[in-house]
Amino acid sequence: QVQLVESGGGSVQPGGSLRLSCAASGYTGSIYSMGWFRQAPGKERQGVAAADSDDSTRVATSVRGRITISMDNAKNTLYLEMRNLKPEDTAMYYCAADTRGAQRRRIPPHPSEYNAWGQGTQVTVSS
Repeated sequence: QVQLVESGGGSVQPGGSLRLSCAASGYTGSIYSMGWFRQAPGKERQGVAAADSDDSTRVATSVRGRITISMDNAKNTLYLEMRNLKPEDTAMYYCAADTRGAQRRRIPPHPSEYNAWGQGTQVTVSS
């Protein structure tokens, strides 16, 4: 099973920026997609963005224009650059990987597409 380790979270003021990283290791098979999700206290986990193995990306409408998802295949690392952060972006951010090959890709990405998850990194946006 692939291991995923997120990093880069922290506390920022509104309007600030962060770059989250997700390092994948311990797996020699195919990874069909990797994605970022977030979950605020008392709320459901929601998809933020995903990078698929065909080099396409999917971004939730709610964050489009403020985030960029990218994949460094040489480093097996997924990134999420977030700009103009807002208090409503406050959440635990999780990285996920699909090693099974989900049949359906959605916008925003859906948790059911992924079978491996990291432990999460906290993002807090507050003045």
